[in-house]
Amino acid sequence: CLDCCVELLVLFSVSLGCGLWVVELELYEFESKRLFVEKGIAVPRGFVVERVEDVDRVSLRFPLVVKVQIPISSRGKLGGVVKVGSIEELRSVVAKLLDSYVAGFRVRRLLVEEVIDVVKELYLAIAIDRAERRPVILASSVGGMDIEEVARREPWRVVKRFIDPLIGVRDYELRYVAYGIGLRDPTIVREFIRVAKAMYSIFTEYECELVESNPLGLTSDGKLVALDAKVVVDDSALYRHRDLEEMVRSVDRGYSEVEVRAREHGFSYIELDGDIGVIGNGAGLTMATMDLVQYYGGKPANFLDIGGGARAERVREAVKLLLENPRVRGILINILGGITRVDEVAKGIVEAIQEVGMSKPIVVRLKGTGEDEGRKILAKLGIPIYDDIDEAAKRIVELVRNRSL
Repeated sequence: CLDCCVELLVLFSVSLGCGLWVVELELYEFESKRLFVEKGIAVPRGFVVERVEDVDRVSLRFPLVVKVQIPISSRGKLGGVVKVGSIEELRSVVAKLLDSYVAGFRVRRLLVEEVIDVVKELYLAIAIDRAERRPVILASSVGGMDIEEVARREPWRVVKRFIDPLIGVRDYELRYVAYGIGLRDPTIVREFIRVAKAMYSIFTEYECELVESNPLGLTSDGKLVALDAKVVVDDSALYRHRDLEEMVRSVDRGYSEVEVRAREHGFSYIELDGDIGVIGNGAGLTMATMDLVQYYGGKPANFLDIGGGARAERVREAVKLLLENPRVRGILINILGGITRVDEVAKGIVEAIQEVGMSKPIVVRLKGTGEDEGRKILAKLGIPIYDDIDEAAKRIVELVRNRSL
């Protein structure tokens, strides 16, 4: 069990099918609905509120629903979805919710939408099944509920259909899904097929992990409206989708100043509550290093993965970030050099120390390409270099403990 990495489990998912680590980015609901609208999927009329004053431009019909924009599900159970019937009530709810905290997330914006009358709420999603290594359609006649709970209690209510990624989704497969969730009217079935194909288009075009509508509302005139929408994308694929990247980057996502700095320099960084900084190359190696620090009595201050093939400049910025962090009392660097050259890592460490100074202990474990040259570079500064990561982890925990006595 990676006891020290609980926060990371929300941000990282292990691809069991191919052994890759995928960093997932969940779009806010209003962002997801923009993508839905572009593909012809109906959504309720609404607008985004970032200040109480924004309420004054409301031109929607009451009743309205106010939804906090945070990257988690079950907002309604946490008080993050509120129905209002007047402008005064709307202004009061907006003032209460803005800048509040829901499930640990600060609410910076709200989505205000018209309430849509529907005759039935459905569930529809397209996701990656990692065991099968292909997309899967998930649908249910019970929308607006936790689909995992529905699948556990009443598994027959969830229809599952795998998609061949080389062929794509076909009408007869979607017709099978529609019949499986109780849709029989030919007009409604055609509407279901149209919406599902549009969602699959989003899924493939933006290299998504998940495209979901819960609930997907069926109106009395046979139309489907995405009352809620969720799109989860692979963060590492954003550079291939400039329009989506610009939309994502233009919105404050609550990253700390340090996390923004890390993203600018091309490495993954997540702050934790310990005092031993950890740097590795590769998510698995970095998390295993954090676990060793915890195992030997220390507490990791962060997750920092410089990635594969990191040059000296990226390493320098990573080390500087931890050297300048007042909460970090010691740094453990664990590098297994393959496409990452150990001598480049050593150069980056030296450059960081030369710029910032070495005000806290640094312990390094280096193995791999360019190892001999890297050792020579670090030896000039007297930095301890270990072959065994267990010994390195023990040493940094010991040094930090002694500094705190």
